[in-house]
Amino acid sequence: MLTGKRACEADVEEDGVVIEEVSKKARAEEYVISSTSGALAEGYNHGPLMDYEVANGKNSMEIDEDLHSRQLAVYGRETMRRLFASSVLVSGLQGLGAEIAKNLVLAGVKSITLHDEGKVELWDLSSNFYLSEDDVGKNRAMACVQKLQELNNAVIISTITVALSKEQLSDFQAVVFTDISLEKAIEFDDYCHNHQPPIAFIKSEIRGLFGSVFCDFGPMFTVVDVNGEEPHTGIIASISNDCPALVSCVDDERLEFQDGDLVIFSEVQGMIELNDGKPRKVVNARPYSFALEEDTTGFGTYNRGGIVTQVKQPKVLQFKPLRDALRDPGDFLLSDFSKIDRSPLLHLAFEALDAFRHEFGHFPAPGSEEDAQKLTNFAVSINERKSNCKLEEIDRKLLYHFASGSRAVLNPMAAMFGGIVGQEVMKACSGKFHPLFQFFYFDSVESLLPEPLDPNDLKPLNSRYDAQISVFGAKLQKKLEEANAFIIGSGALGCEFLKNLALMGVSCSPKGKLTITDDDVIEKSNLSRQFLFRDWNIGQAKSTVAAAAATAINPSFHIEALQNRASPETENVFDDTFWGSLDVVINALDNVTARMYIDGRCLYFQKPLLESGTLGTKCNTQMVVPHLTENYGASRDPPEKQAPMCTVHSFPHNIDHCLTWARSEFEGILDKTPNEVNKFLANPSEYLAAMKAAGDAQARDLLERVVDCLDTDRCDTFQECVTWARLRFEDYFSNRVKQLTFTFPEDAVTSSSTPFWSAPKRFPRPLQFSTSDASEVSLIMAASILRAETFGIPIPEWAKNPKKLADAIDKVVVPDFEPKKGVNIVTDEKATSLSTASIDDTAVINELVAKLDECLKRLPRGFHMNPVQFEKDDDTNFHMDLIAGLANMRARNYSIPEVDKLKAKFIAGRIIPAIATSTAMATGLVCLELYKVLAGGHKLEDYRNTFANLALPLFSMAEPVPPKVIKHQDMSWTVWDRWIIEGNITLHELLQWLKDKGLNAYSVSCGASLLYNSMFPRHKDRMDKKVVEIAQDVAKLELPSYRRHLDVVVACEDDDDNDIDIPLISIYFP
Repeated sequence: MLTGKRACEADVEEDGVVIEEVSKKARAEEYVISSTSGALAEGYNHGPLMDYEVANGKNSMEIDEDLHSRQLAVYGRETMRRLFASSVLVSGLQGLGAEIAKNLVLAGVKSITLHDEGKVELWDLSSNFYLSEDDVGKNRAMACVQKLQELNNAVIISTITVALSKEQLSDFQAVVFTDISLEKAIEFDDYCHNHQPPIAFIKSEIRGLFGSVFCDFGPMFTVVDVNGEEPHTGIIASISNDCPALVSCVDDERLEFQDGDLVIFSEVQGMIELNDGKPRKVVNARPYSFALEEDTTGFGTYNRGGIVTQVKQPKVLQFKPLRDALRDPGDFLLSDFSKIDRSPLLHLAFEALDAFRHEFGHFPAPGSEEDAQKLTNFAVSINERKSNCKLEEIDRKLLYHFASGSRAVLNPMAAMFGGIVGQEVMKACSGKFHPLFQFFYFDSVESLLPEPLDPNDLKPLNSRYDAQISVFGAKLQKKLEEANAFIIGSGALGCEFLKNLALMGVSCSPKGKLTITDDDVIEKSNLSRQFLFRDWNIGQAKSTVAAAAATAINPSFHIEALQNRASPETENVFDDTFWGSLDVVINALDNVTARMYIDGRCLYFQKPLLESGTLGTKCNTQMVVPHLTENYGASRDPPEKQAPMCTVHSFPHNIDHCLTWARSEFEGILDKTPNEVNKFLANPSEYLAAMKAAGDAQARDLLERVVDCLDTDRCDTFQECVTWARLRFEDYFSNRVKQLTFTFPEDAVTSSSTPFWSAPKRFPRPLQFSTSDASEVSLIMAASILRAETFGIPIPEWAKNPKKLADAIDKVVVPDFEPKKGVNIVTDEKATSLSTASIDDTAVINELVAKLDECLKRLPRGFHMNPVQFEKDDDTNFHMDLIAGLANMRARNYSIPEVDKLKAKFIAGRIIPAIATSTAMATGLVCLELYKVLAGGHKLEDYRNTFANLALPLFSMAEPVPPKVIKHQDMSWTVWDRWIIEGNITLHELLQWLKDKGLNAYSVSCGASLLYNSMFPRHKDRMDKKVVEIAQDVAKLELPSYRRHLDVVVACEDDDDNDIDIPLISIYFP
């Protein structure tokens, strides 16, 4: 997808259109089309794309799966192809337009045209991250082109710098306007609405802490996939011959069907009439059953088996044009139910602002009561003329805040709305996900300072932060600049946060500092959403590159980039002094373990934590504020349900089970076993002695694997690797299945006389290998090559030639297999191991040890194995070829639908679906909360936690939950409290200190060590010892030099023997 550097550069002028080729240092080619006259050549944005494709010799529909893997997990190939064929106009390149364009470039639309007639002002630097002070006076669109192009050279980016005509809109599938008069918007929308085919029209504005979106995708817009979720399925247990028919499913998982859903049936035995592929309607849906709106009395009798699958139906939406929707807006999309009456007022406020600007030619001045009153008068007048949706009361205070900050485009608002609008554009171009229908209004007026602002504090200072100052004042700006912040993680969220903070001016003075840490390096798959990185950064440290890119956005950014994982092992780096100096902590993490650790640190040091996360189109934010809210760890999601081990290994019934098994086999054969062999070879006598001492089934299994590698299955040539792979195929997909069906034949019954092979079990069939089956040969190829890698065997050229490889496979002699009686196959779903203990373990281990002693003598000097660690994001390494091949052969055994390598990669690689739009929205929401945290003085009801799903779209905002309060006598405390004792006290003094509070301590611990328990008589001997000395003696605690305190956890009861949870106790000593 990235192209090479051109041999020559030139400016060519044709029909008043300048095609300006921008050179970059040893980087990819770009096309920048900039208008120099009002008469643009018809089709101007299509020609360069054709040139680009011809020059690069590639089809524009090709999808770079390495680059877009996380995005593909959200959209799928068909949606991505539609995006790649779409041309979009973004008009207005202040902060909101820049955010939208950035998200669309990352998504990979065919082309984007940037329109802006205005020139860059210092004011714009508060929100547009692609502008610098050197750009002041230049055209805004032209100033953004080169940096936007760097994000994705496959997207053709052009500019228009003069007034648009409505006829020009016909070149686009979607048009977005971020700064347009209502009169002009109505004219353009009428044209788009009536055009054939309709052109999706989106109007969005950011006015201080207020924002709006309007969508019109035409009179008949088809939504192909309303929510993007996989169709729900169920495994059938029984179907009645009734009218309506009752369908019961196994209680493996709850059904997600709803009344009115359409479903199809497959693999039903007995009642085969249902396998006709005809969609049938669900009625009376229950957790594990539903009724069919169908008479099955004349159908065959249900025998067994069957899958029921939801059929997703397209949805047609009839959008109103803007002129009609203004008069009759219908239902507004809500985000905050505490502001349920806010949207109609904001609908009126944005109309009033347009009237104000039309009348006076400027925005209301910040802090001006006079201008706010003029805007309010317009609102009252417009409201009086309305026949529908007329408001009975107008909140004049809210309109004052709206008017006062209306000129400002704040970065957090732009980031949030850039995510929302960017997603709406992609819906318009693809039909994927439900569009916003049709108005959305939002405000974060609670982000304003709790106390009224002095109008003088809102005056511009001729700085890049003037827009932000016009809303929050210079005093808060100073606080932001002097803040000490800590960001953990520099991936997609981290990049967005750095950009936001740089624009907001956080830690942008010598008194402030931002520390960011991430121990990861940049990979190609990061580039589709981690927008501070470029292709030439691959392999470099994320935090270092991101910090440098953020400093380019704002040279005053005072930032330190580290490559340390924030964990107990790095508390010498992130020590007490470091944590004590912080004003705020921002998580940009992708795993719960790390989040829990940071949450614990913030609790301990009483620091605010701003938490967020994304999953595809979904995002959530959580504010953790000392003493005001509960902490992150106070509530946990339930653990993911995992399939029982016996299901994965012997009774899979879906492709996930097959892929889980395949990855387990990959890691066992290619990583764990070679590592175990190397462990043995490093010190044979010590290793064998340890195995003998263990003498259990696990030790036996490990020794058997090592013996197999060094003796039975050892490979010295590539042909031997082919032989090994072919025999493995036979073992996995033929012999094991024959043994399983011999042990449990198709008519087997359980002890309760029910069929053994009843749902969800699927009866398997052995495979017959054939070199004429390309998928089977491909599996042997991947397995042979990776096996050769572990033994350090050179890969011959013919290894990757299917025909020559097939000849090598034909040379393999495959022995006949006879199933054995008495073979134990685990069927217990609660079993945690497939190994079975035996009274002969010791004897078997001794035999294996003797074999290994003999193997050592035959091994060449210096022999070792090369473990292969699974890497999903390299399509040339054969890792996913092997895993997908293993999984699909297993699926073939059990008549489970197979998947392609990309889908296998999503599941086996445990890829988290991710897109730039939801990331941008999440960080914008968090940064609106950051204003509150750094300002201080806000109440609980001012803060917001959010869950959003851009696919639906759904926005749900609510106040955070306060911390649980524990009361005892006249005291109360929460999880945020920590009791501090000054002095090097004894254990007796500690217990007495608690006794004086009416608390009877019966246990004292430090870390994982028990320092005192009242049940142990010998612990009474410790009463006169210093608590610190006991910890050093019993817990072997080594306090670092920078720490002069000890933390202990004490379990207490009151006088009535009721357990009382008390805060952590810190004992400070000299």
